[in-house]
Amino acid sequence: MNNNFSKLSSGGKNLVLLGIGAILVASLTTAVSLYLYHDSGDIYLDRSRPGFLPEKEETEQEKDDNKDYSFSDYGAITEKTLDEYLENLEQELDRLNSFSGDPFSLDSLSNNALGIPAE
Repeated sequence: MNNNFSKLSSGGKNLVLLGIGAILVASLTTAVSLYLYHDSGDIYLDRSRPGFLPEKEETEQEKDDNKDYSFSDYGAITEKTLDEYLENLEQELDRLNSFSGDPFSLDSLSNNALGIPAE
């Protein structure tokens, strides 16, 4: 390697040194930013991480919210589960159809239209 390095022109040597320097600077800044991200505690607020634990208010709100319903991914489909599904679907369709106005207006992104409760 040393023999090949000495055969390079000064421009080639500078390019190799620049590449090595860029990798070192990128590695250093990445390490510093990850350290700060962990040290500041922001890592624990990142909701995209699988280990994130929601705050107490969020879990209590989910328990109180009766709008949430889910159906099993497997199992038999009975008339009762089908009726329950259709009832929930009707409620959602009624809610969507009750929205008046242009669907492309800014009102369609309001908290009320999105079902976000007022604080």
